[in-house]
Amino acid sequence: MTVLRAAVDDYLGIRRRLGFQLERAGELLPDLVRYLEEAGAEHLTSELALAWAILPAGAHPAWWRQRLGIARGFARHLQAIDPRNEVPPDLLLAHWSRVTPYLYAPVEVAALMEVARGLTPPLHAATSETLVGLMAVSGVRLGEALGLDRADVDLEVGVLQIRRAKHGNPREVPLHESTTQALRDYGRLRDRHWPEPATAAFFVSRRGSRLTMGAFHATFRTLVRGTGLEGRGERCRPRPHDLRHYPDCPIIPTRRVSAGV
Repeated sequence: MTVLRAAVDDYLGIRRRLGFQLERAGELLPDLVRYLEEAGAEHLTSELALAWAILPAGAHPAWWRQRLGIARGFARHLQAIDPRNEVPPDLLLAHWSRVTPYLYAPVEVAALMEVARGLTPPLHAATSETLVGLMAVSGVRLGEALGLDRADVDLEVGVLQIRRAKHGNPREVPLHESTTQALRDYGRLRDRHWPEPATAAFFVSRRGSRLTMGAFHATFRTLVRGTGLEGRGERCRPRPHDLRHYPDCPIIPTRRVSAGV
């Protein structure tokens, strides 16, 4: 194992012990190391970091900036070990503003759920509709919802145990009875399709495995097209994440609380 490869393992291990999941960094940093090795570099420079960050030709500049940001975090770790490593300047590729949330109207959430209800096969439709409704009324993030196991969903009391929350901080989310009933209905349909579950996940794909974020994002694009929703301005586009900003949903009402660690 090279020094750079060992440094990636150390960096990811330290950060994950601090509560950071670093799923994307875990995928990209080994690729950065391969790029450095192919270039014959023993140290990370700003020039090499930038060249690697913009490798996906034709990609959106925001993706280049995200790649460079991941490289920058790793570079700080490397520089603490060996000052010959360079940390790319913060202004490299220019700072970009946070995406403006899309604020859904009640009729828009209802329309998304209606389109989801018409998807095929039926389990795919039920998974998509229930996820949209749950995010809208509970404020959970998409990753948190997809990370729920069956044991995390208490359908007797009506509480979600969010164990895979941002920065690793768990919390409980109490649910309105109508939300709990919607989850019961989904669970019964899921179990009829997969009586012998292949995963502990609460939300499953049409193949019975844990539903991935990529798969749901693809489905959500279908829902957005089906409802005819359009963004307001260049950067304001309907996203699954924005459902958690949706207030007082009349469809499956619930409330949010945060529990201390």
